Amino acid sequence: MKVLVTGVKGQLGFDVVNELNKRGHVAVGVDIEEMDITNPVSVERVITGADPDAVIHCAAWTAVDAAEDAENIDKVRLVNATGTENIAKVCKGLDCKMIYISTDYVFDGEGTRPWEPDDMRNPLNVYGQSKYEGELAVEKYLSKYYIVRIAWVFGVNGKNFIKTMLNLGKTRDALTVVNDQIGTPTYTYDLARLLVDMVETDKYGRYHATNEGGYISWYDFTCEIMKQASAYNAVYGNVSVSPVDSSAYPAKAKRPSNSRMDKSKLTDNGFKPLPTWQDALSRYLKEIEF
Repeated sequence: MKVLVTGVKGQLGFDVVNELNKRGHVAVGVDIEEMDITNPVSVERVITGADPDAVIHCAAWTAVDAAEDAENIDKVRLVNATGTENIAKVCKGLDCKMIYISTDYVFDGEGTRPWEPDDMRNPLNVYGQSKYEGELAVEKYLSKYYIVRIAWVFGVNGKNFIKTMLNLGKTRDALTVVNDQIGTPTYTYDLARLLVDMVETDKYGRYHATNEGGYISWYDFTCEIMKQASAYNAVYGNVSVSPVDSSAYPAKAKRPSNSRMDKSKLTDNGFKPLPTWQDALSRYLKEIEF
């Protein structure tokens, strides 16, 4: 199978290409230098030229707070909504599959019930709205699609929450982290395996995909990061972590208090769930230098 992957320089695109190669598929990785997703001519030329069996669309504007700035709102929509629409149109013309990576931010983030894939979408910020519009574009043009919503992403290739906490832990003996935002992390290495599993099938639709291991707060996650990291460097074992309300860290973009995702549709369709986030963190720390 030939699969074109967008956003190959990002955390997820990088891992998806590696997983495709590992399984003997032909991976065509592109980033903005090879294909500007906001330019329909560029998208048409590159995807048609590659003539893939599927496209895994990982490229996105993910700077959530910067998305709220007035000068960026149109840019965010151009990348996440229009860019996705450009890809979906070409996929329709080629009759090829498309996986679109979306987010829990398409929901309003309220309540405590885990979000199900077909729940009503009601984005809570500019980033979420742009990803929602991307979902609508995929659903409008395609029948052979997978919309895969993820949350709290971390991977080797890029910045993420774990790396930020590890850097802070080197220089501070006390950290305060929010404990009123609840969800589950997603390790891109594990997600890449699932995405390739999916693209090898015709089990289309909307899915939620984060690691197993239970719902946690960012505070809980930080405590486990410090605990596991202390096996590599004793300094992390001396870092105290305290919980704090989100109001202590006001941000431009509203964050969801509820990022719980119901992932039962994965097993219902025969897909293997992702490993626990604790196990993912353990493997991740072995992969990075810190």
